[in-house]
Amino acid sequence: MREEIVLYHGSKGIVEFPEIRVTKYNKDFYFGFYCTTLAEQAERWATRFDGKGFLNEYQYTPNEELSVKKFPEMSEEWLDFIVACRSGKPHNYDIVEGPMANDTIFNYVQNYVDGKISREAFWDLARFKRPTHQISFHTAKALTTLKFLKGSEVRDEE
Repeated sequence: MREEIVLYHGSKGIVEFPEIRVTKYNKDFYFGFYCTTLAEQAERWATRFDGKGFLNEYQYTPNEELSVKKFPEMSEEWLDFIVACRSGKPHNYDIVEGPMANDTIFNYVQNYVDGKISREAFWDLARFKRPTHQISFHTAKALTTLKFLKGSEVRDEE
C-alpha cells in the first residue's frame, strides 16, 4: 500500500490542474509547482499580497519511478542546491522536497552568495528560524502524483 499525503498550495485562485510555470525569478528548487505539508504556511503564501487567497488541497501519492531529492533539514548540501537553483542552474529531479528558504533565510543566502557573510555566519543566523517545508514538482510526470481535493478561500486575520 502506497502512502498518501495531503499537500497544500496557497495561491490567488483555485488550482484544480497544477502546472509548472517559468517565472521571472528562480525559486529555491528552480521552476516547479510548489506545495507544503503545512497548511498555515500555504495560507501565508495565499494571503501574502493583499490578505486574501485560496488554500488548495491535493492528495499526493508518491511514485517510486520518479527521481526524487529529499533534504530532511537545512544542510550544506541543501544550501548549495538552493544557491545553484536560485542562480538559474536547472536540475534533473522530478520532485524536490525540503526546508524553504523564506524571505529572511533567502536574505542570508544572498548575503552568503555575495560574500557579505561567511558560511558559518549563515548557519548561525538560519538556525533560529521557524520550521518550513516545501515539495516542488518539476515535470509533467511528477504532477500526475497530485489529485485535487478542494480549494477554500482564506484571509489573513492579522
